[in-house]
Amino acid sequence: MPKHVRKGDLVIVTSGDHKGQTGEVAEVLTKSNRVIVKGVNVRKRHIKPTQLNPQGGIIEKEMSIHISNVSPVVDGRPTRVRFETKKDGSKVRVSVRGGKTLGEVRGPKK
Repeated sequence: MPKHVRKGDLVIVTSGDHKGQTGEVAEVLTKSNRVIVKGVNVRKRHIKPTQLNPQGGIIEKEMSIHISNVSPVVDGRPTRVRFETKKDGSKVRVSVRGGKTLGEVRGPKK
């Protein structure tokens, strides 16, 4: 099933503790239906000392959010996504708010 967000999309969190925050999608985890958004859901993680990092310490890391809790941003507002097939056979993501094309899912058929 195609996903409504992709890596590099600007999204807004629509529910949960971080509702209203926006950021860019850094990674889409397809098997678990989750996304990692830059600057959102940042948690502290304790790191053991290793040979690469002999000091160890505490780092801040972005954790994943369920994909249903984010929506792409169009003109500063969240929008739903529709998938349309054009006459040449290409499939694109289109925002319901305004009809703007968000990206191509599949190229034209030969």
